[in-house]
Amino acid sequence: MTTSSTPSHWAPSGLAEEALSARFTDLHPALSKRQAFIESSRCLYCYDAPCIKACPTSIDIPTFIRRIHDDNLEGAASEILDANILGGSCARVCPTEILCEQSCVRNQGDECQPVLIGLLQRHALDNAQFEAHPFTRGASTGRRIAVVGAGPAGLSCAHRLARFGHDVVIFEAEEKAGGLNEYGIARYKLTDDFAAREVEFLLEIGGIEIRHGQRLGDNLALASLTREFDSVFLGLGLGTSHALGLTGEDASGLMAATDFIKVLRQSGELNALAVPRHAVVIGAGNTAIDIAVQARRLGAQTVDLVYRRGEEQMSATHHEQEIARANGVMIHTWARPLALDVANDSGRSEEGDDAALSAMQFARTRVEDGRLVDTGETFTLACDGVFTAIGQGFDDASLSDAHAAGLVREGAKIEVDEMLRTSLPGVYAGGDCIARGQDLTVQAVAHGKLAAEAIHHDLMLKVEAA
Repeated sequence: MTTSSTPSHWAPSGLAEEALSARFTDLHPALSKRQAFIESSRCLYCYDAPCIKACPTSIDIPTFIRRIHDDNLEGAASEILDANILGGSCARVCPTEILCEQSCVRNQGDECQPVLIGLLQRHALDNAQFEAHPFTRGASTGRRIAVVGAGPAGLSCAHRLARFGHDVVIFEAEEKAGGLNEYGIARYKLTDDFAAREVEFLLEIGGIEIRHGQRLGDNLALASLTREFDSVFLGLGLGTSHALGLTGEDASGLMAATDFIKVLRQSGELNALAVPRHAVVIGAGNTAIDIAVQARRLGAQTVDLVYRRGEEQMSATHHEQEIARANGVMIHTWARPLALDVANDSGRSEEGDDAALSAMQFARTRVEDGRLVDTGETFTLACDGVFTAIGQGFDDASLSDAHAAGLVREGAKIEVDEMLRTSLPGVYAGGDCIARGQDLTVQAVAHGKLAAEAIHHDLMLKVEAA
């Protein structure tokens, strides 16, 4: 499966850079000042507001909306960031339609729509003008904490620890910090260099050092981190993509959706980026929608998204599905991958360096006695590219040293208690690498914050005991 670059038989769309760039502007335009005032007036400022309970980071939504209404954007932004230091990116990428906005009391049959909480949150954070970082670093505790992974969980944890007065070193494998926000979110959701600017803002609190090119299981070991630091937080994310398990999966043209999104997000010239003419996407989550929409916007003539069950079982929200359809993506349900057709210059072949995808075969499915079975019918989609978005797995190599082997696992993921403590003393974990919550940016931020509070509590108990 191609991971480092796009397949050689793909080609740029031929569209002008200006035209392509216009396709990757903000999915939802920002509110104007007048629009934000009117929208904030719709909030009922509920007592025991259900929207707060629906937010994984527990932002006091009615309070920040009231401050927007009172034209106190700095106050509104501070309220958001106190609960969610990555509130800017979450305002753009959170599935608010199934979280806070779904719980809004305005989301009733006799109302037009819920309060547009996500857009109001973005308005406050985009327009607040702080003279300095809104939070101060606590008095030094003399404690040092290692954070592995500069994604949303790790960054959230590091910032909260710095507020407590601890020194933090973040170990990051990639050249840039940000994790999913930098490398894995659709380009039309986090535009320009927003992810990088958000990291720069977060680091302004001080006391946080990031060391790049540090990969656990490669040039970094958990055993050495636990010896050198007072506590360790693992925000590892999910590093491997699941395979289809079909013959010919190494043929040119098959690529993990996350790999292509990473290439796309780091591309400086969209008109130089190679894209398949006819793409097939396998999956049913938001990543599948993201890659399908972006392939179409890059110039793919056809994009077919295929899922083995029905639309109601798709993990992508209805809102995301509608975005795909609006962009010309064809969604096929009740079909599973059956075989890859591979061709070269001399005709059909299943191996060889010049072999490339030419089509994909599918079996029709149905549910029978509670089990998914084939109907006996098949169909074929011609394609020169297939993007797999059937989930990611935990990279076991990152926990390959003897000390890490002591981590209790729940399936493939790390088992933690209610405060995100692992089975190893002084080691905590959060984000996609643990078996808890949803694989969402906002959930990872919540994990990082909770773990930081647990780390601080446990370290201070040791100080008192001494």
